[in-house]
Amino acid sequence: MSSNCTINHPGHSANKYDYNYSELGSSLAPTLNLLKSSVLVSFSGALRIHIAFLLMHISSVFYNCLAGGLIIYAVYTLDRAMDVEEDAANRPELKGASKKTALIVSLICFLIGAAILSANGLIMIAFLPLVTGYLYTKGIKVGKFNLRLKGGMGMKNLVVGITWGAFIAGIAGIYAASIVAPLIVFLYFGMKLFINSTIYDFKDIKGDTMAGIKTLPVVLGKQRAKILLFTLHLLAHSMLLMFIMTEMIAFEPIILGYSFIIGLLYIKNFAEQVEIETNKRLTKRLFMIDGESTSIVGLRTIVNGLIV
Repeated sequence: MSSNCTINHPGHSANKYDYNYSELGSSLAPTLNLLKSSVLVSFSGALRIHIAFLLMHISSVFYNCLAGGLIIYAVYTLDRAMDVEEDAANRPELKGASKKTALIVSLICFLIGAAILSANGLIMIAFLPLVTGYLYTKGIKVGKFNLRLKGGMGMKNLVVGITWGAFIAGIAGIYAASIVAPLIVFLYFGMKLFINSTIYDFKDIKGDTMAGIKTLPVVLGKQRAKILLFTLHLLAHSMLLMFIMTEMIAFEPIILGYSFIIGLLYIKNFAEQVEIETNKRLTKRLFMIDGESTSIVGLRTIVNGLIV
């Protein structure tokens, strides 16, 4: 429905302003859905940085965690905005969202986060996700040389694990006395995020197979891919336990215990193919996977409060 402001003169009528309110209203809801779709993952990412500080036995720096969360929000929102039309079938609630608005909000969040990290000597870490994302989707071509990270057989999951593992460990690790603790944290979060990103590929096995997309569940099969995830999960936590015992990593039983148990549960429950994800399953998945770091920090705070 349009609302017109007209100026009438004798013998003619001219439109001066023409506002299409229905068009604005139709894009508002999907745009808000797009802008809020990355809030949980960015909050979870900020808390993962906090957990990295705890594991390295370093006092957590709030503004670094905040900056990390803002950059994670910017990268994920931008990625979803670019894919909103292609992914209309999987996320119909985002259809018609304003890419321009998402771009502006993402840019503002990234610049604020980058400014905070730059003040702490972490400007290279701030740009790591953007550079890696560009190399993954577009690549760089110079003459015959072509560098592009995109590919099948788990390449996407490997890029996710390495990029965000390095991002998390790098922000907290700048304050570490040696490179050992940041390297351990990088390996731990790298494997965790590789597992999490692979889990999301399971529900799209049918569509990916038809489209010729070679994700790990498609190439390895559901059972072998699931065994791979369990193996990496056990490896990540065995490594963490070993380094806790050698005192290279802080003794954090809540982090180790909760992460180990919840990881086993969400691999078992969500590394499965589904035709349609129910609201109940979605809520459970968001709580167990995306909300893992929130649960860890909350539980640790409660336990420490009871002990004190």
